[in-house]
Amino acid sequence: MGDRNGGAAFLAGFIIGGLVGAAVALILAPQPGEETRSVLRERGIELKGKAEELAAELSEEARKRAEELQKKGKVILEEHKERIKEAVVEGKEAAAKKKEELLSKVEAEKGEAEA
Repeated sequence: MGDRNGGAAFLAGFIIGGLVGAAVALILAPQPGEETRSVLRERGIELKGKAEELAAELSEEARKRAEELQKKGKVILEEHKERIKEAVVEGKEAAAKKKEELLSKVEAEKGEAEA
């Protein structure tokens, strides 16, 4: 679970770091201003495209993960509902048994008191 998220974050950092490094290298390279601006513009377009692709991939991964968690949550909820139903039934049975025991005890005490 953590490896998948860490891998995506590493990949994003690696791509962005590489592109930023390339942009800095271009700025510091000895070229005429117009040529440097043109290269920066092209790199900016590339960076935007890669960033959009990466955002789409991460968004899809997040959507899939959310669906998985939602399914797991439903399963857990159903399991707990069943446990609660069973506990209620057991509680009712225990209460009925205790009621019978108490009624028997009261009847026995009445019988002893009358005798």
